[in-house]
Parts: sequence; C-alpha cells; structure tokens
Amino acid sequence: MQSDDLSAAGTPRRLCIFNLGFLRRPRIARILTLAGYRPALALPRPGEPVGIWGASPTAWRGRAIAARRGSPIVTVEDAFLRSVLPGRAPGRLAARGPLGLLIDPDGLHFDPTRPSRLERLASQPLAPSMAERAVRLLARMRAADLSKYNLHDPGLPVPPPGYVLVIDQTRGDASLQGEGRALFLRMLEAARDEHPGRPILIRSHPETAAGLRPGHLTPADLGPGDMFSDSPVSPWRLVEGAEAVYAVSSQLGYEALLAGHRPRLFGRPFYAGWGLSDDEAPLPPGRRGTATREALFSASHITGPVWYDPCRDRLTDLDGALDQLEAETRVFRQDRDGHVALGMRLWKRRFLSREFGDAKPLRFAARPEPAVTLAWASAAEAAPQAIRVEDGFLRSRGLGAALTPPLSVVADDLGIYFDPTEPSRLEQLIALGPPPCGRDRAQRLIAALIAARLTKYNLGGAADLPPRDGRHRILVPGQVEDDASIRKGAGKERTNLALLARVRAENPLACVIYKPHPDVEAGLRPGLIAPGDLARLADHVADAADPLALIEAVDEVWTITSTLGFEALLRGTPVTVLGAPFYAGWGLTRDLGPIPARRRARPDLAALVHACLIAYPRYRDPVTGLPCPVELALERLAAGEVSHPPALRLLAKAQGALAGHAWIWRR
Repeated sequence: MQSDDLSAAGTPRRLCIFNLGFLRRPRIARILTLAGYRPALALPRPGEPVGIWGASPTAWRGRAIAARRGSPIVTVEDAFLRSVLPGRAPGRLAARGPLGLLIDPDGLHFDPTRPSRLERLASQPLAPSMAERAVRLLARMRAADLSKYNLHDPGLPVPPPGYVLVIDQTRGDASLQGEGRALFLRMLEAARDEHPGRPILIRSHPETAAGLRPGHLTPADLGPGDMFSDSPVSPWRLVEGAEAVYAVSSQLGYEALLAGHRPRLFGRPFYAGWGLSDDEAPLPPGRRGTATREALFSASHITGPVWYDPCRDRLTDLDGALDQLEAETRVFRQDRDGHVALGMRLWKRRFLSREFGDAKPLRFAARPEPAVTLAWASAAEAAPQAIRVEDGFLRSRGLGAALTPPLSVVADDLGIYFDPTEPSRLEQLIALGPPPCGRDRAQRLIAALIAARLTKYNLGGAADLPPRDGRHRILVPGQVEDDASIRKGAGKERTNLALLARVRAENPLACVIYKPHPDVEAGLRPGLIAPGDLARLADHVADAADPLALIEAVDEVWTITSTLGFEALLRGTPVTVLGAPFYAGWGLTRDLGPIPARRRARPDLAALVHACLIAYPRYRDPVTGLPCPVELALERLAAGEVSHPPALRLLAKAQGALAGHAWIWRR
C-alpha cells in the first residue's frame, strides 16, 4: 500500500466505534486492523480516535462522543473500486465486502465544508513517475471495464453517441448533503436548456436499478426523444458516448472527468473545484486550486485508499486490487445468469459447483436440453450452444486422470483452445493483444513461473539423462493418443510412434529423448510404444522424469500438440510442432502441421502468455474459495497449498476403462 500517513506496521491502535456495522462486516474490521486501527465498542481514552462510517445515520453518535471527550475523528468509507455487487444486494456474493477503504483522519471526501485527506493528497505536487503510473493504471481500469460496482455487462449496447448524460443518484445519499429531487430537476432542466435538440439520457443508479434504493429521476421526467437507462450497461461506455455530462456528486461524474469530459456539476464533490469541471456551486475562492486528472486519480485510487487482498489476507496496492477485482468480475460476468451443466463427471461436480456457482447455484443436466449453458469440452458436440469447459494450463499438483481437482479452468464461449478447426476465445485474445499494463504483468508472471519451476501438473521427478556427447538433443513428449487435442489438432502424425519416427527420420544424428505422458505412464490412458520401437527410435526414455529438467537439458522440443511445447517456449527453448496446438501459428514456433490461416497475428511471448495464462483461464483459490488472479494460484502451487486428490486411484482407472458408460459418471 502506498500511503502518506497510514501504516500497517506496529500494534494497531484502538478505534472506538459506536456502529455495530464495523464488527458485523468482518472484512471492514480486518482492513482497519491491518491499516493500524483496531475497532472496539468502547469510550475513548485521552487521545484515542473515534471511528465513524462516513455520514451514516449513526455517525452523530461518534461525533457527539468525540466532541465531549476531545477525541480525534477518523471517517471510514468504501473506496472507489468496491466490489462486484453493492453491499446492500442480497446473497453471499455481496456479503464478501469491499476490497478497499478510505480511512480519513482529516475529514470526509464528500463533505465540502472542510478539507479531507483526498483533497490534501490531490493538492500535493505529483512526481512524474507517479503521474505515469496513474495514466497506466487508469488505462488498465478502463480496459477491464471496472467501476465502484461491477454488476454491469460490457457486452450490452449503449445508445448511439451524441446524447447528454444526466446522472441520477439514490435518495438519502450522504454526498448530497440533504439535497433532494428539486436539485436533480434543476440539473435536468439546465441540460435541456444548454443543449437544445440533443437527446437526454438519464442514467439511474445501480442500486436504484436493482430495487435497493429509490432515485430522484424516473422515466416520467423524460421529454420527447429522451432516454432512461437502468440496464446494467458499462459506465465507461456510457460516458464515452456522451456529448456532455451532468452530475451532482456521483462517482460516474468523476469517471466522466477521468475519461476526458468536463462535467457540469450541481453539487460539490471532491473532484469539483480543481479547474476540471464546470461548477454550479463553487467552493470558496482559493479552497482547492488546480490539479491534473492524474493527480486526482492518484489521490482517489493510488495513494488515498487502503487496498486489501482477501486471498492473502494482507494489504496491497491498486495493482493488487485490480488483479483481484478483475478475477472476481470476470467470473460474475460469465456466470451472472447461472448455468445448467452437461457432461460433468461425478467427481468433478464439487469443484465445478464452487467454480460456477457464485452468482447462482450450478445445476446439472442428465442429457442434452436447450437450457444447457455449460458443457465439458468432450461433451460439447451434444450441446453446441454451451460454453465449453476444460482444464487450464496451470492446473494442479497431480493428474486429472487421477481425479486431482484443478486450480484453473477455461470457459470458452466460442470454441475451445485445443480445437483448431474452429475459432476460440483464446485465439481472439491472442490476436487482440494484451491490455494496458498487461505485457509487464505477463513478463513478471513468466519470471515467477520459471523461478518457481511450475508446469501444468507439477509432478516432479528426476531427469537421469546420459552425459552430453556433443549431439543435438531433442526432447519428444509423448501424448495421450485419444486426447481431443490429437483428434482435433494433429497433422499426419497421430500416434506417439509416428511422432517419434518422424523426429528420428528428420534428425538421424540427434540424441532423441522420449518422455512418456504421465497419464500413459500411470496406466490411465492409451499411448504406449512397444519397447522394441523405443529402443530403435529413441536414445533415451525419460520415465517419470521432471519435464522442466528435461527442457533445460535439451536444445529443442518436437511435439504434436503437447502443452510441454508451451512450457518450453516460456523458457526460451525452440519448439517444432507437427500439429496445430494453441501456441502454434503465431510466429513463435516452427510449424510443420496444418495451421489455421486465421492465425495471422504475431504476438511476442509476453502477449501470448497474457492471453493463455491471465486473460483466458479462471482461477480459484483453494484456501479461501474466492476467484483469484493467476499470481495467487502460482503461489499456492509453489507452496503446496492445493486440493489433494482423494484416495481413488482404482476408481480413476475404472473411470477411464468405463468412460463410454456415461450413465455411471454423468448422472
């Protein structure tokens, strides 16, 4: 956390509170404690601060006691990136609490009668490095379509550009300082008078649209040609399409300012009075002066808030908060309407219910039906309308065929990554390129993966290779021969024997090292090569070997579609492919297989990694059960804090042998 006067160091000082909400919401109490304040229902001793929640209906108690005892006041409010759903929304998803707080010993950011900590921070000179950071993080936030609440759907259409955006707020909002409907009607009238002929778009507050609190403006206030927006459309897209923006004190008005607008303000929010807005009710002369958008954003989002990482249970910075909020929001946006799942084996249903059941409980279908929205990729042909689910590329410590639950899955609404015969969402992400800050994040991830020595399954093992004899060393990873990536993405060579024969034919003088697939070695899947053929074609068979040790010990990797080729790319080892795996065809591999013509983009390695490991999969923290960013999943894998497989090895083998009898596994 970057902050000028708040610290998590040392023993937290007691924060005397008179609002049970501080204690009923465990995350709020935890953030305060980590920030150096321990909430307690107690009268303050000399010098002890009194904590109040903004301008809530109970705040008067704390103010009265603080005045009587001469105690300082610390105000607490949600940060400007709070959560997926509003705190008043029903259900356990909303009950998670905020990802950040504004803890202010100076004042209250929406109280214009006295300076606040945010105001003080915004008025300080901004170092060039911090200004550059503010630009990057604001761009990242906008690209991810993140706001205070994130129940909006970025895919919903917005009206054609050119409207005048008038932003409503909820009745009783503390930032309105007692103002009511009359002020909003006056703002609406000014918008019409100042933009004659332009359509007015009244934007309802998300809590009003959800039926949680009433607003001030309704569809009855519309004129001819005007529009009323209460659907969950993207706030950033709304302000981008606006010709002008009118607000009282809404955060959406602030986001319009950050997006480049000069909003017309009828209240006195913290972002008024800096020379960046047209203020109907200006502050006293000399109160705030001037500030840049970068300075305001730095104060409101970088140095001002206390950000919390709920998976690691520690304070973080805005980057960390964005990592977590992106993970939670991505899951919500894909699952918001709930799912009916098809083709999910019984042993997978527990973790799938957790993964896809945040918004609504996951239901399972016994047979194909129109309501199916989710299908394991192997069953997708029976439900072509469904999102296809598969294991992610950073999966577990153990094999899927051994019933080890995954840390990550992919949920592809276009196709699936291992099937090059049709487009996939992964291909689109690779072609699109990383968002702002994405390339740097991917480079850090590559370095962390290499340092932690992590792969898809993380089985360990030794290499036990013969000494180098001067020959070119080629690693050939075997595959499961009935695997979907072979059936859909192989070229001429479709078996391990054919792969090994091709490598030997084209590299007669090389030292060829063959690594059997772990599932095949474990006797769970087909793909064995006869010992005589192995002796004829391979110089060494690396049974139960550590794939990373092998990659580090060879000069090149040849494969059909194995993910080991991707892991070799991450470590700078040249890769030749005979099929069309997800990482081929982008200019990073030597391609001898049938690459789709649509793969025309030429990403660098960081861009490929961002698509494959950050943007495409979904990760779930095995410790807290929360959606989490890839960096957290990597830490859990490295520390061994993962779900372990049940003692069902015989069941795993039986399941593989009886896979065709769907009635046993997919009821």
